[in-house]
Amino acid sequence: MSFVSELFATTNVDKLRALAQQRILKRALSAKDLVAIGLGTMIGGGIFTTIGTGVKGAGPAVIVSYLLAGITSFFAALCYAELGAMVPVAGSAYTYAYATMGKLFAWIIGFALIFEYGISAAPVAQQFSAALQDVLKTVGVVLPDWAQQSNFVIHGAWWQIWTWDFTHSQYDIVGALFVLGLSVLLSIGIRESATTNNIFVVLKISALIVFVIAGAFLFHAANLANFNPMGLGKLVPFGGTAESAQPYGIIAIGAYVFFSYIGFDTATTTAEECTNPQRDIPMGVIGALGIGTLIYCATAIVLVGAVPWSQVPIKDPLVYALAPLHQAWLNWIITIGVLAGTTSVALSSLLGQTRIFYVMARDKMLPPSVAIINPRFKTPVRTTMITGIAVAILTLIVPLNELLNLVNIGTLIAFTVVCAGVLYLRKRKPDLPRSFKVPFVPLFPILGIAFSLFLAVFGLSRTTWTWFAGALVIGLIFFFAYGFRTSKPDEIEPVREPEGIAESI
Repeated sequence: MSFVSELFATTNVDKLRALAQQRILKRALSAKDLVAIGLGTMIGGGIFTTIGTGVKGAGPAVIVSYLLAGITSFFAALCYAELGAMVPVAGSAYTYAYATMGKLFAWIIGFALIFEYGISAAPVAQQFSAALQDVLKTVGVVLPDWAQQSNFVIHGAWWQIWTWDFTHSQYDIVGALFVLGLSVLLSIGIRESATTNNIFVVLKISALIVFVIAGAFLFHAANLANFNPMGLGKLVPFGGTAESAQPYGIIAIGAYVFFSYIGFDTATTTAEECTNPQRDIPMGVIGALGIGTLIYCATAIVLVGAVPWSQVPIKDPLVYALAPLHQAWLNWIITIGVLAGTTSVALSSLLGQTRIFYVMARDKMLPPSVAIINPRFKTPVRTTMITGIAVAILTLIVPLNELLNLVNIGTLIAFTVVCAGVLYLRKRKPDLPRSFKVPFVPLFPILGIAFSLFLAVFGLSRTTWTWFAGALVIGLIFFFAYGFRTSKPDEIEPVREPEGIAESI
């Protein structure tokens, strides 16, 4: 096989479908669980942390920004649903890219998904840590300054030898321990993780519903009079606002609040753990997105109706909006919602990342030893704990909030490939069984590609693209050094841990 042919070699869809029937992972998830997993990743850190900045940058038109991000996600969700039901194998967009566009694109998408899942889990864990510390302060428990947040201090320019200033650095101890605890939970079992996630999803959605109901009593239509004070924003390709600056305009804010939608596709990473993936995956993906979009728009409408948009603070905007009611218990409900929301987002993000690494290792894009399934727990324990330790270290020392746009760009690129994958398979393999079909093909997949690229190109800054391109170069170096040589599309086999190891755990 030539070098070019090897680059674009694809996996056999029929073999993937046969692999899914081997039931290596424990099948314990229903459609309801998948909706909760999607909402677990989607609702939480995003809505609680982006809506304040969104209102500052778009005014009441932040509602349109959420709708723009939601429409983009809708077209992608339909494509995820078709591919997920047709190829019910763990790995999400990575697996679909491998089956349609080949090895090189699969690696690029697998690498991009690290931004969606792995990187996003760290700042969410830091948000949980900050919220928990605020609660502890109310009872007089205050951590030392060095243990409150992550902020490592280094000396020297990038071309010199860096030295770490341990004395003046700070470490997010709570956030790191939080990530490790969630990783242990994920290692124990998918059923236990799903049950825990379901509880937290109910708590955080309940908190947002309480906000919408309570905030409705403060709603004033006059606050919506100056509906679009910032306009569309600058439509300059790859030249939007820098991450350190306040984004403005419907388009830039649409790309910014897109972070709130990330995660509804997490359901597809658990395809091999569904009791009926052909039915459950479409219901899980579309259900999570639909419920999440309704909640986001309702929250945004109530917030900008209850408070003049120019007065909405970036930090704790929901608590600020309810302050005129003078009900302390409402603040506690919102705080519980933040804690529950960040917990479920971090849990679902770690779940999604470990399953993607598991599939990449099974495909020998990564060392196969990390993909071994523990016979006792029926989960990829090694992958889970390696991922958890890496994210815990990032949470401990690195403030990652400035990297949230990298999460967005990685996801938008994944959306683009998934929509293109539907078009490709409809053309090349029209006879494959499809329990769910995207309507109005090719229109809807093309719209998914167009909306995703539009937000990425016109909504994200040149700095974001530069960082992503640099990280991708590093990833491609690893690909050509290892994955390109070792991965064989026609030799995908599950890996099991030798019997007997489980008893020693």
